[in-house]
Amino acid sequence: MTARLLTTERRAITGLAGLYATRMLGLFMVLPVLALYANDLSGATPLLVGVALGGYGLTQAVLQIPFGLLSDRVGRKAVIAGGLLLFMLGSVIAAEADTIYQIILGRCLQGSGAVAGAIMALLADQTREEVRTAAMATIGLSIGVAFAIAMVIGPLVAAHFGLTSVFWLTAVLALVSLLVLWKLVPAAPRLVRHRDVGLDRDQLRSTLSSASLLRLDFSIFSLHLILTAAFVAVPFRLVDVGIQASHQGWFYLAVMGLAFVCMVPLVIIAEKKRRMKATFVGAVAGMTLILLALGEFGHQRWTLLGLLWAFFVVFNLLEATLPSMISKLAPAGAKGTAMGVYSTSQFLGAFLGGVLGGALSSHFGYDAVFLGAALLGAVWLAVIWKMPAPRHLSSEIVALDDHPDALDTLMARFAEVAGVEDVMVVPDERVAYLKVDRQRLDTDALARVAGTRDDSSGA
Repeated sequence: MTARLLTTERRAITGLAGLYATRMLGLFMVLPVLALYANDLSGATPLLVGVALGGYGLTQAVLQIPFGLLSDRVGRKAVIAGGLLLFMLGSVIAAEADTIYQIILGRCLQGSGAVAGAIMALLADQTREEVRTAAMATIGLSIGVAFAIAMVIGPLVAAHFGLTSVFWLTAVLALVSLLVLWKLVPAAPRLVRHRDVGLDRDQLRSTLSSASLLRLDFSIFSLHLILTAAFVAVPFRLVDVGIQASHQGWFYLAVMGLAFVCMVPLVIIAEKKRRMKATFVGAVAGMTLILLALGEFGHQRWTLLGLLWAFFVVFNLLEATLPSMISKLAPAGAKGTAMGVYSTSQFLGAFLGGVLGGALSSHFGYDAVFLGAALLGAVWLAVIWKMPAPRHLSSEIVALDDHPDALDTLMARFAEVAGVEDVMVVPDERVAYLKVDRQRLDTDALARVAGTRDDSSGA
């Protein structure tokens, strides 16, 4: 089921993907530079620097679901604009800071502009069901690109203009995002709840009771805890092996580029060859060993560079495959709820990663940061070891405008279609949420049940 994008859909996808990526760029640019440049701030300690690194995650975790629910009531664009203003205010406060406490305040305010859910809901408002999955994938790709760019731009800007300039740049990016929201993103033609992107309170309990989904929530929590903790120590390790702050941006450019190239075949193996669990478990085991090696052996230049390249290969692999696994495991119609819990876990991990990384480096040195992260990796590996392999199911959303069948009859007819494994029909949204095995899916039968193809057509 494919369809060409309408002009309004193309504008919405382009504008919202750019807006999302720009916001994440501003949050991530600080990651590789704050620890290096915080010594000039009054009151700075390794612990407080770690809190500043991860502080955005705490407010993001607390507020992202309330902001998403608020957007259902007062409108998407109003909530997104308010969140961007908070993000810009936090950036300005951090740019003007001369104490570590002001940086922490600014970072927390940056995170309080938690508009990810509202952006995804607005994208769902703006797109038809048959193109929505591709639209969501575009947003996901934009986040990965933003992370890679931030790892390069942050060190380069800080090296030439100082830490303050990084925060001023994020404030400018927030202003640009407001202009994009105002001028490029069309007004939403409708305002409805979407179970594929938003939280459904009725499904929250079942989502939280799913052992497989909880394992994935713990996985993204651990991954971002490890990432944030590592950047308490990595910039100093690079300096120790002769890569000064002014050159670290070029180092990240080379490493991230090579890591991305090497990650792509692994994603293909996981998805196309249906080796998702083996790839997942192998990646977590690899991450644990890499962290252990960074703590024990990462004191020579080429050893450190090789280990950091391997770290980013595994990080990018996990960052790409974990959302896919959530999508495969979430019941029909519960993807939005599952992703809401998943994202909250991610941001909590970022916050605790900063705190724990700062505490370990303060009391035991930088080696302890990597060794502590390796210990978490071992726990993570134990948590997922007996996880059942996810079935390779895809989400399908089918429009049901003015469908003549009763709800129970319609659900039964969808369930009879070959390749349809789970179904939820939502009359209020006039859609059916399906989980399908694309290798077995009878697309002609599905189209007939949905009412988009008549039996007399000869199909």
